[in-house]
Amino acid sequence: AYPTCGWGNLHGSVLKSAVEQYHARGMHVLLLICQAGRSGPRLLNTQQFNDVAQSYPDAVQCGNEQMKQNALTSYVTPDDFARFYDLCSRAVHALQPHAPVLMGALDPQVSGADGGMLAYQASYLDQMQSAMNSVVHPGGHWSWRSQAIGLIDSWHNGYPSQDINNLYGLYSFWAQQFGVDLNSGALGKHVWVVEGTGCFKGCGIDASSSYQVAVSHILTLISDVQTTKRYGVPFFFFSNRDFIQSGVYWPIGILDVNGHAKPIRQDLSMGARTLVMGCPSGQVNVANQEQLLATMYRGCSLPGNYLGVLTS
Repeated sequence: AYPTCGWGNLHGSVLKSAVEQYHARGMHVLLLICQAGRSGPRLLNTQQFNDVAQSYPDAVQCGNEQMKQNALTSYVTPDDFARFYDLCSRAVHALQPHAPVLMGALDPQVSGADGGMLAYQASYLDQMQSAMNSVVHPGGHWSWRSQAIGLIDSWHNGYPSQDINNLYGLYSFWAQQFGVDLNSGALGKHVWVVEGTGCFKGCGIDASSSYQVAVSHILTLISDVQTTKRYGVPFFFFSNRDFIQSGVYWPIGILDVNGHAKPIRQDLSMGARTLVMGCPSGQVNVANQEQLLATMYRGCSLPGNYLGVLTS
């Protein structure tokens, strides 16, 4: 993330060097630049966009939760966000014409319960489009439906039932909004999940139950991989590690706070639960979360009894 997201010193030569180091390790970089303030010179300072562009990331997310107002984010009006995104995307595309540039990120919603908020998000984008064609580039024909946007999903997908899949619900909604067939694989050109994670408080999970937190966490990881592979949507996990924020421990990573491997059932010891994955090269036993995700992304299949193993 760029420092406008609230932390770090990744700007100028430091940012460029960091991106180069990732590239040298064979990694691709999605760089986030958050809105600095709600409006005015700070929001539209072109130096920040040039700085981001000159670091040559593989993709850029211009803005983050721009429709949301809380202690960590600044709501930006559709008109101002149109200006922000236009400056940001033009700076990036001047140096890398084909680099994906996301229109910020949609704050997380529950596909069924928050239907009104999802409709509001689409309306915000309609207003942004109107501003783009009347204020930013008068007489233009810019359409947000030809662009790509970041999506945030934080729900207990797959728990306590496999039928609970908020990620699928969000994919369905946005596929309809973008006018693409969800089963065609085309949604991945318009939607990237820039923050995907399970929840453990305020969403029906008993945060005091280490069993519920652990089981919902691993089933969410599995459900999210299955769903995103099925529909071909780029997916970024929110955090590789567990972390502590405001004194609260967040057990939502695939590594512990020290960067060590977490067992598949994180409430149990390593090896207390293992899964025998069916891979093209033969069977593979996995005992930690990182191994499990790696084998799933390589095309290995879960054993038929995985639910019983993980929930027993």
